[in-house]
Order: sequence, then structure tokens, then C-alpha cells
Amino acid sequence: MTGRKYPPIETLGRIKKWCDIQERSHSSVRRKLISWGVFGDEIENVIAELIASNFLSEERYARAFVSGKFRINGWGKRKIRTALKADGVSEISIGLAMSEIEDEDYWQKLNYLTRKKAPGIKSSSRYERNHKLTNYLLSRGYEPDLIKRAIKEMESDS
Repeated sequence: MTGRKYPPIETLGRIKKWCDIQERSHSSVRRKLISWGVFGDEIENVIAELIASNFLSEERYARAFVSGKFRINGWGKRKIRTALKADGVSEISIGLAMSEIEDEDYWQKLNYLTRKKAPGIKSSSRYERNHKLTNYLLSRGYEPDLIKRAIKEMESDS
């Protein structure tokens, strides 16, 4: 017994349904197939069929990922890029997807996060508060120069 969950004829239909639920990366499809007991050339054949029948698109996945992580989760470009690279997405697809984030939207999101987080930070000095705020925004994947500018703008408004 090979430990296979589904017969080969059923595997393609099941993986198509799984890909139809939401955009998937090539690596997540590969991991799912391996968990089902599919290995070697068969994985490559299934992935090729998914791409050919438009169930799997690296560029479409990257665009959906960027959109969701930026708009819903408030991630910065550095964190998004790192996550996509870790998922094995090509630089070309990452670049195309990242270009869809408008500079003005990015700046507004950073300003929003800065102003939302600042009042809740417990600190004994402005310096300490700004340090904690900077660390928070860095962890969200925003660039240091933009963070500094956003904090300075917030302080000048108050």
C-alpha cells in the first residue's frame, strides 16, 4: 500500500475543487498533493494540468495575497515580499503584484496604523513611545524611513 488517500482519477478533481475555493500557491498545492500520497512526476503532471486549465496561476495568487495582506491585515511591503518569497513565488510575480499597491494608499495605511497604535502604547517618555511604535510598525513590514516620517507627521499634528 502506498499510503495514497485518493485514486489518481479522483486526485485531479479534488485538487481542482480545493484550488477553486481560493487562490493557491504552487508550493501549497505541492504540499497538499504530498499529504495525499502523490509524489514525483505525478505532482508535476497535476500542477501542469491545473495551470493549463487556469485553476492555478502564480501571478493571480501573488495579486490576491498582496491585496489581502495589505488591505485587510495592514502588512507593509517588506513583510508581504518576504512571505511571498518564502512561498516560492517568483520575483516577477511579486513585482507585478506589489506594483498594485498605490503609494497614496500605502501612506494612508501607515498613517492609520501609526495613529491607531500610538495612544495605546505605555511609555514614560516620547522617545520610548516612538521606539515602541517604530518596532511595532517594523514588525508589520513598513520601511524605516516611512515610519520615521509618519511618526514625525503624527507628532506635528498633535
